[in-house]
Order: sequence, then C-alpha cells, then structure tokens
Amino acid sequence: MILSNRTIILGITGSIAAYKAAELASHLVQLGANVNIIMTESAEHFISPLTLRSLTGRPVATGMFELNSEFVIEHISLAEAADIVVIAPATANIIAKLAAGLADDILSSTVLATRSPIIIAPAMNVNMYENQITQSNLSKLVSLGFILVGPVKGRLASGEMGLGRFASIGDITGAICRRLGENGDLARRHLVITAGGTQEPIDPVRYISNRSSGKMGYALAEAARDRGARVTLIAAPSALIEPYGVELCNVNTAMEMYSVVNDIAPRSDALIMAAAVADYRPANAVQAKIKKADTPLTLDLVNNPDILDNVKGNFVRVGFAAESEHLAENARAKLQRKNLDLIVANDITIAGSGFGAENNEVVLIRRGGTERKLPLLSKREVADKILDEVASLLR
Repeated sequence: MILSNRTIILGITGSIAAYKAAELASHLVQLGANVNIIMTESAEHFISPLTLRSLTGRPVATGMFELNSEFVIEHISLAEAADIVVIAPATANIIAKLAAGLADDILSSTVLATRSPIIIAPAMNVNMYENQITQSNLSKLVSLGFILVGPVKGRLASGEMGLGRFASIGDITGAICRRLGENGDLARRHLVITAGGTQEPIDPVRYISNRSSGKMGYALAEAARDRGARVTLIAAPSALIEPYGVELCNVNTAMEMYSVVNDIAPRSDALIMAAAVADYRPANAVQAKIKKADTPLTLDLVNNPDILDNVKGNFVRVGFAAESEHLAENARAKLQRKNLDLIVANDITIAGSGFGAENNEVVLIRRGGTERKLPLLSKREVADKILDEVASLLR
C-alpha cells in the first residue's frame, strides 16, 4: 500500500542478474507503483527494453538524447519525477561512476540530478565485490546516504560460490517500502510483535503445536515497518521468509517466547500478541525418541504461563482471540481479563479465513467496547487496519 501511485526509477545495468530486474519491475507494478526504467547500454545485451516496457506499460529510457521520449530533458525530468531511485542490479562499474560523481550516461546523470533517496543492489563476481576499490566506493556511497541491499552469498554466474549474488526481490521491495514509509504514523515507535505457533517438545522428534502459519504476525511486522516503526518480531518456527528491515528473534517454545517478550516488551511502545502460544506443554520431555508400542501413550501436560497476563510495562497491549463459537462474547471477556487495549477476534470456522489462509475476517474490539467488524481482507490489509487502531491508541 505504501507503493500505491509512487514513482520509482529502476536503473538496470549490465549484469547477468538483469533478467531478475524484470521480476522486480513486475512486482512493483503489481503493488501499485509507477515504474520508469532506465537501462545502460550494457544492460541491453542481457534483456530487451521491449520486455520491460511490456511489464511496466511505460517507455524505457536507454539514451541521453531520445527525440521521441515523453521526457523533455530526459535525465532531469526522470530525476524530478522520482519518489525513489533503485539501481538493481548495480555493477562494479556503475558503483564506481556514482562514487566519482560521473555523469556520462542516462542513468548516472539521473542519479546525479535527483534529490530522491537511492537504493543500490550490487550483483557481481565475488572477487570484484571484495576488491578494495569496490568496497571503498560502496563505503563512500553509504556515507553519502545511499542504501545498500545485498549482495548475498550463493552460486554466481562464474559457477563459484560466494558473496555477490543479487538480493532477493522481497528484500529489495522491503528496502523501498521501509525508506518511503520512514516518516509514517508509527515513526520513532518500537513495536514488539509475536507470530506463529509454538512447539512444545514431547521427545527429540515429536512436539505439540497448532495450525498457526505465522502469516498474520509477519504481515503486521511488514506493515509496521512500512509505517516507520522499529519492529521486533518474536517468531515461533515458520516456513515464512524473514521480513527485510525487521529484527527477528526466533523461539521454539512458549517458555522461550515468554522469556523474550518479558525482556523486550517493557521497553517498547506496543506489544501485539499475534502468536498462537500453546496453553499446555508436556511435563517432562524425554531425551530419547519414544518407541512405538502396542500400549497407549499417556502425556502429562502442565500449563504454560500466560504471556499477556504476566508481562509488565506501560505500553499498548493487543491480543488475539481465535474462537469457534460466541466470538464477540469470548473476545470481550478476554479483553477485560487480560487488561488489553485492543483485541482482534476471528472466527476460525469461516472458510478461507484464519490459520494458514491468506485472508482473515476479524472484529476489532477496543477497551471501552468500541467494536469494528471488518470484511474478509488479505492479512496485510487486516494488519494495516489493526495498526490504524494502534496508532490511534499511541496518540
């Protein structure tokens, strides 16, 4: 949502990773951005302007003096139109040009002329990346305010394994959203968010858990980041990718989550308990795998501590209530019992909503009884609705 109607200049340079820029451009367009692409001459050897124009629906700038361009003085017009400039992939050559202040092509000229924030995502051979000259150039750009995303370790075009691989589309998009949203309504706030279903070990192989995927908590973490917050995500095991720009604390059990929340939340502005924390754990987890037998297996379970009931501090408290019956009644009782500022209640029997789904249908109930029923929305949309309430409570 932070990208809706934003103008992004995507600079593409002559790296084998240029083909991935097509995926990045398509992704940004799907998120609502207006993407203007600038290609260097070298980039055209790896991907065609026609491909990129087809993905963005906009002209692709490839030269300084294109008579048929919609931009009058192209590099100046593009620079002034941009909300942010992203160079992805960025070769050692363009990095050196930018560090030296050169402006001998359409891309370097646009960067020199813009006052917008600039993100660079390097992609190159590991030896080129680790060369002292490249590292010095990158350090200079970072000191000037450029935002560096990647590179990451992996298999390179040369067949080597090393640092120099293009960052993920998710990380580059996350960096764009984080920079554009840094002055949002949660700027200078610290939010602690929990996610996923805890795992309570029975033996080294088996555990007790629940159906939570962690998607709601991760959506909240990304949405809070995009509104300027500093975010600590305390996450139980999940198959989800770590959100860019978020401090991730991995835990397994309810007791581990209890300890980390009690350590961090008291110094925060808000705690959002989106995790599905196990109510019980085996009294004694055995150290060796329990062998299958003909007799029934009996487990003694003990209560886990309730995190929201026990964490101390002066911060906004948000809880979740996943119910299969009497939704509003049970949610209001939990709101009062746990002394919450806001509770997010969802009926887990609704098809396409709740655990594991991409969408959620919830009711937001504030302290004092104010109730807001939301239709079925994507979890990211639900996250922003929840954060609207959190921002209001913080004000």
